[in-house]
Amino acid sequence: MDHSRTPVLEAIEAFHRRGDVVFGPPGHRQGLGVDPRVLAVLGEGLFAADILTLNGLDDRRESQGVLSQAEELMADAVGADRAFFSTCGSSLSVKSAMISVAGPGEKLLVSRNAHKSVIAGVIISGIDPVWVHPHFDADRHLAHPPEPADVRAALEANPDAKGMLLISPTDWGTCADIGGVADVCHEFGVPLIVDEAWGAHLPFHPDLPEWGVNVGADLVVTSVHKMGGAIEQSSVFHLRGDRVDPDVLSAREDLLGTTSSSPLVYASLDGWRRQMVEQGRELLGAALERTARLRAEVDGIEGLDLLGREVVGTGGAFELDPMALTIDVRALGISGFQAAEWLRAQCHVDVGSADTCRIGARLSYADDRSRLDRLQESLQRLTTARFERQPPVDLPSPAGLELENAVLPRDAFFGPAEQVPVEEAVGRVAAEVVSPYPPGVPVLTPGEVVSAEAVDYLRSGVAAGMLVPDAADASVRTLRVVAR
Repeated sequence: MDHSRTPVLEAIEAFHRRGDVVFGPPGHRQGLGVDPRVLAVLGEGLFAADILTLNGLDDRRESQGVLSQAEELMADAVGADRAFFSTCGSSLSVKSAMISVAGPGEKLLVSRNAHKSVIAGVIISGIDPVWVHPHFDADRHLAHPPEPADVRAALEANPDAKGMLLISPTDWGTCADIGGVADVCHEFGVPLIVDEAWGAHLPFHPDLPEWGVNVGADLVVTSVHKMGGAIEQSSVFHLRGDRVDPDVLSAREDLLGTTSSSPLVYASLDGWRRQMVEQGRELLGAALERTARLRAEVDGIEGLDLLGREVVGTGGAFELDPMALTIDVRALGISGFQAAEWLRAQCHVDVGSADTCRIGARLSYADDRSRLDRLQESLQRLTTARFERQPPVDLPSPAGLELENAVLPRDAFFGPAEQVPVEEAVGRVAAEVVSPYPPGVPVLTPGEVVSAEAVDYLRSGVAAGMLVPDAADASVRTLRVVAR
């Protein structure tokens, strides 16, 4: 295929050349009605490119096939059979993928270290989740993806399961054995969905971890805004093979997607695909060289423990994305929350995620040497900074996070519930999602029996700076539980 083509960008250029006068959305009329004070911040070009897809970039019959051409080019670029653009981020894409494989009351194997958007999909759909628990590194208090043997055991115990949802890479850069899990799923005749939100860059350089489509995954979801060059909310789901019906997938996505999709998202996806096909290997190769140098520098800073390939192996990660810098800061006597807030306030450096033990900085091909030097210098300064001692966090044992699932998540979430003091919630069934954010992996999901360890972790974590924005009571003094 001709990857110099960018159908969406070309359609925007053609629209401007024609000088069409539109009497439909958007109401700002390509910027004519926008407050000049807004234009001064966002720029005229942004609004000029904000054109309705139908009767704008294309006619109402979609006879020019603008979007379908762009999606075909994307699929060809990454080795998929079909690609679907989403303007609602992977939070929507992963829900669309899930409900294309399983329906209300049907079982779906789900890696329990899933993002809250996956849990939301379970709740909305009425899917009966079979949690496949990750491998917990007790020393690092870190979860690695489930292994093929874990998936096999879950499928043997649940032969009526409709498929598997796997998370890889994780928020901290550890990767699953996607090929091994795919082989197990296919042996049992079910599809594998991979939430590869952090993996949009993986198809474009051989020295990066395996791209799910290349090793047997049936449906792969990526957030291109995370590690690619498209704007926020840019997501693509990629289909390979015939285990997931593309017509069903399209129909399910239509249930959740918007009828007012943003051409800005489509155009940035289109342009990023062209850039990666033409220059991706060169750009990512240079980025990997810069990353290797930075990793060596950070690894030599006393008090910082950089996650490396020592975690790769049985019971750990299958691969590690080198462009994920995961740094344990406990040797400095501080939490990841403190480190992240100090870096932002004192150095104007924002890391992507933080938890009790660590901070995470995701590097991309756009990070030049000057940006990496600033990160390295800021981390060096962090090690000499003075901090007030925070109360300790009661980190749970691995078993303390494997909670009993007593009620279907949808029933627990939508059924009668009550707010009770957190001490009284132990032994009750959770009726809400409770997830420290970022990274947004829930400690409690609706339907799970609340454990004392989970309560101690949440309470002590909030006291130490943990944010729990999705709980009804963000202070976690109370919890929402299923009514008796």
